[in-house]
Amino acid sequence: MAKQDYYEALGVGRNASKSDIASAYRKKAMEHHPDRNPGNAEAVEKFKFCAEAFEVLNNDNKRAAYDRYGHQGVDAMGGGSQFRDVGDIFGAFGDILGDSFFGSFFGGGGRSRGGYQQRQGGDVSAQLVLDLNEAARGVTKMIHYKRREVCDTCKGTGCKPGTSPQPCSMCGGRGQVTQSAGFFSIQSTCPKCSGSGRIIVEPCASCRGQGLVAKDVQREVKVPAGVDSGTRLRIQGEGDKSPDGGASGDCYVFIEVKQHSLFHREGQDLVCRIPIGYAQAALGAEIEVPTLDGQERFTIPAGTQNNEVFTLRGRGMPVPRRNMAGDLHLQVFIEVPKTLNAEHKELLRKLAELEHSNVLPERQSFFSKLTGYVSDFFDGDRQERVEKNEDKKKK
Repeated sequence: MAKQDYYEALGVGRNASKSDIASAYRKKAMEHHPDRNPGNAEAVEKFKFCAEAFEVLNNDNKRAAYDRYGHQGVDAMGGGSQFRDVGDIFGAFGDILGDSFFGSFFGGGGRSRGGYQQRQGGDVSAQLVLDLNEAARGVTKMIHYKRREVCDTCKGTGCKPGTSPQPCSMCGGRGQVTQSAGFFSIQSTCPKCSGSGRIIVEPCASCRGQGLVAKDVQREVKVPAGVDSGTRLRIQGEGDKSPDGGASGDCYVFIEVKQHSLFHREGQDLVCRIPIGYAQAALGAEIEVPTLDGQERFTIPAGTQNNEVFTLRGRGMPVPRRNMAGDLHLQVFIEVPKTLNAEHKELLRKLAELEHSNVLPERQSFFSKLTGYVSDFFDGDRQERVEKNEDKKKK
């Protein structure tokens, strides 16, 4: 069964802001809260799916992938449902919904730092271009990309050197504010400090109070044999650093394999078009053909037809992380010379004379059909003229 649309699940439009999405998620979580729907398995599933929708739409990279490719785009980034049970949801979004919201069902839950949830660093992406030979054999390459790292000036505090952050006056440094909603006491992220529990009075000039700055990074990445364009490799923990001491994000490396001058790739199979002469096709020949392992001798059998395909099993692209490979297809085509010397012309004229007196079966069949078609055409045309003349005489 197809998954429900994330925006539809939260009841927001596709242009909704992050604050709108968070607000809609809180409402939906309240609606489907297991404590308010005891014994209702469907409500629990909706509760989980709303958390999944929020997790994707609250992440800029995953939301962009979802907007462009739908659920498949999110799955390709390792997104989608990351929650085995409702307890996982508390661990991920306790700062959004508040401890009291989850209280009785989860038995409470701690905060990792100063009473608020530590945030994970964002994911980043990098591009890696390979040629076909590199993709076929696997390779270790150096990639270059940007990520946000701890500011050297303020050491991640976000404050001007010599100053320190002050406790937030609205939440008292807890990062959470409490609101009453019916029989629930709901805690939500403090709007003034955005859940950090602190206010930066004098921000660092280098990072503008963010505690992180963009830096160029280079890392080695090991590419398995057989990758194709669109393959995504994940380097765990090599993304943006967390702004408050949490886990780092990941780096996703997107592979592009350049087109080859000889081989056309179809999945894990390779196709190579090879020109041969008329005499080689008719009499057979031994020729050099290209493979991923270099040139090899290959025998063209006598009587080979134009565009005939010969297959070398297991000589195509390897299947990543499996001990198997695709096939190499050799498609031969008969190349007709554009210029001929006198000797060639004389020999071909003699060959044409022989072919005229000894017509090949395929040609004989074709010309027999053509003769019948022409005869039927003129017979029909002659009958039509006769009928027109008779009509004129009657008039």
